[in-house]
Amino acid sequence: MANVVAICGSLRKGSFNRQLMNASMGLGPAGMTIKEAPSFATLPIYNFDDQHGSGFPAAVTTWADAVRSADGIIVVSPEYNWSIPGGLKNAIDWVSRMKNQPFAGQPIAVQSAAGGLMGGARMQYHLRQVLVSLNAFVLGGPEIFVSFAKTKVDEEKRELTDETTREFIRKQLAAFAAFIERVRPKS
Repeated sequence: MANVVAICGSLRKGSFNRQLMNASMGLGPAGMTIKEAPSFATLPIYNFDDQHGSGFPAAVTTWADAVRSADGIIVVSPEYNWSIPGGLKNAIDWVSRMKNQPFAGQPIAVQSAAGGLMGGARMQYHLRQVLVSLNAFVLGGPEIFVSFAKTKVDEEKRELTDETTREFIRKQLAAFAAFIERVRPKS
């Protein structure tokens, strides 16, 4: 049984990546439950002086606890300016400063969707670098890059409708379940 937390790197309600994350939450294999992490929308911009002056904000601790308590994490994010969206990077920066840093040892799968051909590939490679620096275990593949996302969703219903993409997600999540079993400490 794997309890997985999904993090959406986009704060926009109609985001292609939110639609991708929502679809993924229903496509995991038997024994995998996926729930959304708390929002990082209200986190202040990371500042060392603030951290040492008043400690970690409650919202940061809540977000870290959700990441820390999961058996695995799925990060679904758009690409902003060829990289990680600022809000997601800020959340990661905050929790990376904690003594019990929540990404360390965590199995992580990455997905992205974009309107263009690359499907968020540059963001994924930058995010993978950041996660490896935090001693996370990042699933190598199958990778999910949803290109031309507008053609694969029903924007009115805000859902992923492309069955080929849904099948790729099923394959990734099956591989992720096996990956979690391989890298998580046995209790």
